[in-house]
Amino acid sequence: MNSRNKEVQKRICVWTLLLVAVLEAAAKQSRVSDEAQVSVTRAASIEPRTQPSSGRQTRHSIPEVKQRTFLENMTHPPPSSILQPIRIKTWRARESCKLSEAESERLEEALEEAVRVVSSLLSDVVKLNIQRVSTFPLRDQIPEDHLSGCYVYPESDSPRRTVVRPEGAGLPDTDFLIYIHVQATDKCRAEPGVLAYAVHCQTDAGGRPVAGVVVLCRDRLSAAPYSHQATVQTLIHEMFHTLGFSKDLFSSWRDCSSHQGTSCSPRNKVIHSDGSGQTRIYTPGIVSALQRHLMSSDPELGGPLENLVLRRSKDESAGKVSSHWESRVLQGSIMAAALGDPTTVRIDPVTLAALRDTGWYSVNLSRAQSLVWGDGQGAKFGSLSICKENSSTFFCSGSGVGCHFLHLHKGKCQTDPYLEGCRVYKPLENGGSDVWTSSSAEGRCYRHRCSGPNRYQIQVSGSQWVDCPAGGAVQVKGYRGEVFCPDRRLCLYPDVSPPIDRNSSSGFTTWQV
Repeated sequence: MNSRNKEVQKRICVWTLLLVAVLEAAAKQSRVSDEAQVSVTRAASIEPRTQPSSGRQTRHSIPEVKQRTFLENMTHPPPSSILQPIRIKTWRARESCKLSEAESERLEEALEEAVRVVSSLLSDVVKLNIQRVSTFPLRDQIPEDHLSGCYVYPESDSPRRTVVRPEGAGLPDTDFLIYIHVQATDKCRAEPGVLAYAVHCQTDAGGRPVAGVVVLCRDRLSAAPYSHQATVQTLIHEMFHTLGFSKDLFSSWRDCSSHQGTSCSPRNKVIHSDGSGQTRIYTPGIVSALQRHLMSSDPELGGPLENLVLRRSKDESAGKVSSHWESRVLQGSIMAAALGDPTTVRIDPVTLAALRDTGWYSVNLSRAQSLVWGDGQGAKFGSLSICKENSSTFFCSGSGVGCHFLHLHKGKCQTDPYLEGCRVYKPLENGGSDVWTSSSAEGRCYRHRCSGPNRYQIQVSGSQWVDCPAGGAVQVKGYRGEVFCPDRRLCLYPDVSPPIDRNSSSGFTTWQV
């Protein structure tokens, strides 16, 4: 094939982002493969905390309750002429399996909310008009106006060419284009646990992604019961992958610390292993966000990536890097490898710091949600030694019942492949929304409702609501003994709220005032 013919070869998207959900019988927890899956709840701002320090900080050593503001109560200045929300457009491919009216409505509502959330988080200094995209597997379902032209040179020594397809008009006022394809694909049929998969498929001259494809398995929209929040979270997770949080894009990240989007330089290699063999992303924003979260000044605190792909044989794992955070360290993050009930997933500060460190976006970090897991636990939190020594209350041992760390559900002490033998309380179906308290020598979960920062009431087996003074104890009428009330464990995060999706498959109920 001559050089001119090579110029017109079609570039094919590599479908590598997989969203795999394996439902555990007890926990109903979604797992994702090395490239995919998702979620969103209302975002809240994060107030500055004390300066990072080395070592572990206990809840009792934190001088005051963290104050956070609910997203709906935040006021924002009008957008400047420089920073504008990223303009994301979606395009739905024609479906060979026609969606019902109800399914189409579900998809449109979820897409609208997912795009609105991502646009509220990311801004773009350099506004784009996507000229055209290259062809890829959905070629026959993409409008001609979206595609680059294609030419054939019949004679190798002649400048004469034949136009196979003219140049498309492109898409004005668009910074990122997402093609949505809903179908029972071969992958969906072959792997029933797959919910969706996605990939970026076009970049600009600087390596920044400008287009991507998200494939939703048809059963995702027709399943009963259907969860709107889980679908929104899936789409957001996939969008974050296509926008830059991907092993295929880490090497393209830019250092734009001087001028976002302009005068940037390559970050070069950002993936390294620490002294324990943990694979991490080392960029200034990620390191700083994790230091603040864990309250540690350890310079080795790069963003930990899931090591599951590295625990295979040496030949299989050579050169492989995950596109998800390590679950033992960042459980509950929107970009963790395993996602649970929609109420437990957070668009966290570390993930938003990573998107900012791509160099392609200005990120509204004030909209990050509270990442409760491991908060203030020190640099060693999430290590195998910490969880197996049972030296952190975020982990558990055995297989008993306790409270999920957000205190919105009862849970059972369980593990999964991503935890490497560590165990955590995972929400139980119909487990209720309770608070971890202690009765005599045995810990139990009781329902609670917040009445203020670090202030709450409890209900014991259908009793009246009783004030439970944090750090103290209370007697409940009709019961012997006392209930000990945890201090600085409950009602500290205003954006940790009960389920708001009445159609959620979890069926959990939360008591809150």
